[in-house]
Amino acid sequence: MKTLRGLGTALITPFTEEGEVDYENLERLIEYQIAGGADYLVVLGTTGEAATLTETERQEVRQFAAEKAAGRIPLVLGMGGNCTAALCEQLRKLDSTGYSAILSVCPYYNKPSQEGLYRHFTAVAEASPLPVVLYNVPGRTGVNLQPETVIRLRKAMPDKIAGIKEASGNVEQIKKLIALREEEPTARGMLVISGDDGIARELMQAGADGLISVASNAFPEDMREIVYNRMGRGEALQKEYEQLIFLLFKEGNPAGIKTVLSEQGFIHNVLRLPLVSNSEAVKAQIRGVIG
Repeated sequence: MKTLRGLGTALITPFTEEGEVDYENLERLIEYQIAGGADYLVVLGTTGEAATLTETERQEVRQFAAEKAAGRIPLVLGMGGNCTAALCEQLRKLDSTGYSAILSVCPYYNKPSQEGLYRHFTAVAEASPLPVVLYNVPGRTGVNLQPETVIRLRKAMPDKIAGIKEASGNVEQIKKLIALREEEPTARGMLVISGDDGIARELMQAGADGLISVASNAFPEDMREIVYNRMGRGEALQKEYEQLIFLLFKEGNPAGIKTVLSEQGFIHNVLRLPLVSNSEAVKAQIRGVIG
């Protein structure tokens, strides 16, 4: 899992003006990420609007990304759900060709206890043909995966639980997880990845292993600098991008990044309901920032 250190891009799924998956621009984005220095791509995650794709579309996007990446860059596949049995069945049937790991979000809506989360991810890891990166994002799921539960999962399944994308926004919680990782021998080497563009530099300084970024869809080279901080440039770039990162999430993700990409000429600014494009006011604010 050393290949999942550094910068990962949470890849969007572009749509045509008619609302179909836009494979031509998806290929352009994959090439742009590779040329821009992204270390790996996350396909069919939250930013990819996976929840609004049909099962057939998810299969096609998964296969398309693997074919176009062609082994040049590692791929992580988003697969989550709030029915453990159904998710495990999907994982057992999965053709994982071209992928290095699964990114699996905490079950949403159900609001399980820590014991429920432990049992869910144990079952997911057992069913998965690939190592699992946990995904903690309480703002979306309504439940917070505690550091102690993460360590417990890693200790029980060190060969299957590869790490965690931590998007709680709770810096102290993430720092605690990093400290616990160093205290538990079986947890050393477990990846702790920032899921928030806005605090990436702070978490890297605290010992995180990288960032899964939304902003890097449009700015892979700069987000890579924020992660690696060569010549101290990452500190300045984190500050420079502060306002834009705020605007990217002001009306929900991926509305903001799709506005940026459409302004850059990469995609049509189309999302699927219940998500909609940014309001004209926010679009104007984004244009003002990116010039």
